[in-house]
Amino acid sequence: MKVNGKPTRTIWIHSECPEIVQIIDQRWLPHQYIVEDIGTVESMAIAIRDMHVRGAGLIGAAAGYGMYLAALEAKAATDFDSHLDSCYALLESTRPTAVNLAWALDRQLQAISKGREADEKIRIAMNTACAIADEDADFCRRIGQHGLSIIREISTAKNGDTVNILTHCNAGWLAFVDYGSATAPIYAAHDAGIMVHVYVDETRPRNQGAALTAWELGQHGVPHTLIVDNAGGHLMQHGMIDLVITGTDRTTVTGDVANKIGTYLKALAAKDNTIPFYVALPSSTFDWKMKNGLSEIPIEQRNPEEITHVEGLCDGKIKSVRISPTGSPAANYAFDVTPARLVTGLITERGICRADRESILQLFPEGRHKT
Repeated sequence: MKVNGKPTRTIWIHSECPEIVQIIDQRWLPHQYIVEDIGTVESMAIAIRDMHVRGAGLIGAAAGYGMYLAALEAKAATDFDSHLDSCYALLESTRPTAVNLAWALDRQLQAISKGREADEKIRIAMNTACAIADEDADFCRRIGQHGLSIIREISTAKNGDTVNILTHCNAGWLAFVDYGSATAPIYAAHDAGIMVHVYVDETRPRNQGAALTAWELGQHGVPHTLIVDNAGGHLMQHGMIDLVITGTDRTTVTGDVANKIGTYLKALAAKDNTIPFYVALPSSTFDWKMKNGLSEIPIEQRNPEEITHVEGLCDGKIKSVRISPTGSPAANYAFDVTPARLVTGLITERGICRADRESILQLFPEGRHKT
């Protein structure tokens, strides 16, 4: 996608210094656009854990690049493989809910193991990291093309009138390497000349909708309106929403969906108002081993200060202010699980399927031997 008209990804290798990985530090958006240099595994782990980068696909890509940095460091270590293993453990511990993290780490470890000496292992790690990133971008582009058919059908039924779409959190290109998952069909429809309008949930507590989705939609020129999280049900009741599309950080083989906290409530409201609720994801976000999302998917609990405080631009500076009583405790559940029965369909790089085991495995038959 584009930043100030320039094609940009969320993560890449420095063009003049290949030992450095560069990222868009998303903590400062939308007020400041800052590119951060990452030169160590420790720095990459911090970037993932503290949400300099975030979103299922981007977490996976960052983990892949993190293992490339680990290979660079391992060349100077006493034991190359032992250092890789310790870096794997460090990166894996950063974000427990997003399955893309472990998927990318395992893919890197398996690829690197085929190298015979340090320089070859480093080359393999770099190539694999770039392949993970390129694949993520391509899969999201394809998700956009498949999801475009849903929006086009609604547009036709409305005789070309604007298709109003509700999003939750940020499953845009900032959550992936490019294009995004939930936003990819929106960008594809907009670029195809279909009139779309996006209602953007602010998405407390970190406000990724307000800060990130609104910013990237604005960069691409997509009409949008920011709303508070709890306004979605009201808009659905009054016929102001035609379609809900969200992303996911982990989806079970049976179609249960873990996504940013509050997604479940949007799915319930959509069901009650007979509004299609789609989830967009690349296949790397499927967890082929899990069957019951409610009991098996780990739900990350983050720092309570994300709830008790808010950040914003004040007098030209980004400041944090407390919004709750000092003595009131807070519980910060970062994700919830939406049962498959509430999901109209899954939009993947291979097409659209129902949120059930047989439909998913029909589209991805290679998943059968993993379940």
